[in-house]
Amino acid sequence: MAACEMGEESCCAGPSRAPANNNSESQDKKAPSAELMSQWADTIKKVVFIVGGAIIVFAAACNSLTWHMQSFWGASGDFWNRHWMKIYNAFGGNIFLLSVVGSQAVTMTFYWLFSGFFLIIDVTGKPAFVLKYKIQDDQNMPVAWLKLKNALKTVLFNQMFVNLPFSVVLYFIMQWRGGSVHADLPTFKWVLLEIAVFLIFEEIGFYYFHRLLHHPRFYKHFHKKHHEWTAPIGVTAIYAHPVEHILANMLPSVIGPLIMGSHLAILWMWFIIVEGSAIVAHCGYHFPLLPSPEAHDFHHLKFTNCFGTLGILDRLHGTDNLFRGSKKYSRHTLLLGVTPLSQTFPDDPKEKQKQKLETKTD
Repeated sequence: MAACEMGEESCCAGPSRAPANNNSESQDKKAPSAELMSQWADTIKKVVFIVGGAIIVFAAACNSLTWHMQSFWGASGDFWNRHWMKIYNAFGGNIFLLSVVGSQAVTMTFYWLFSGFFLIIDVTGKPAFVLKYKIQDDQNMPVAWLKLKNALKTVLFNQMFVNLPFSVVLYFIMQWRGGSVHADLPTFKWVLLEIAVFLIFEEIGFYYFHRLLHHPRFYKHFHKKHHEWTAPIGVTAIYAHPVEHILANMLPSVIGPLIMGSHLAILWMWFIIVEGSAIVAHCGYHFPLLPSPEAHDFHHLKFTNCFGTLGILDRLHGTDNLFRGSKKYSRHTLLLGVTPLSQTFPDDPKEKQKQKLETKTD
């Protein structure tokens, strides 16, 4: 057998076989290139489909829903402008205080009120009937006090010593960009357009910064802290190292407003949407009529899938394959009834036991 192998090697090395080797090598080089081009072509098709679909939906909305909402937006004369001016006058017309202190007050108040709703359930386990909507039903029952205390300290630190200086910097950049704070609020259609732009850049910024933080060189220094919670709760949405908080939480949310030169009132609306989305994504409960938190909860459980916010880039890059192969993907939808999706799509008992063992090991 060895002699045969040696004979084959010597034959292959001979002059008569050299051209065949060159041809096979060139074919081997072409194959990966062709495969890569095919992948890129498939990605471009998906992008065109998603963007084209979004444009069609937006155009259709402009011709139906937005007409009614625009009427509400402009109802009672200058209803919204007058109320905005009341806020403006409450700060004595000081646009710096309005932009920095006002933004801080709005975001902190909303964050603690909304996350506080989930926090009460996590700490008390009441009302008991909502526990059936818990995603990881064997975790945080109840939440460990020392772990929670540490999380609360970190969140408050980020809000006071990261958010506040960031707001000061953002104020000067928005002034340079031409962002308005005065009474002339944009039309409802323009607000919809801005929110659409914000969502696109939030998805791009969060996905790539998030994946960067999962690189081994950065993960242990910056992102590991956030992943201490393999079963997250709402208040841990900004439980993160300050560097991560800036890169993954704050920068992606302001790219769109900076590009659009947005009005401060629209910034406040957008920041509430971002905070609300982050809190729901971390809350650990799949409640009726709330956006599905299944994807990000899965990310905390497995670490290697679901890096984005909308799921578009995860699909394009194939970083949701594990998630799409799980039962949790079947539950990743808006719950319109009262029956928990964990009952509609129950876990396989063996798979659930395996996950429990993996969680204990971690």
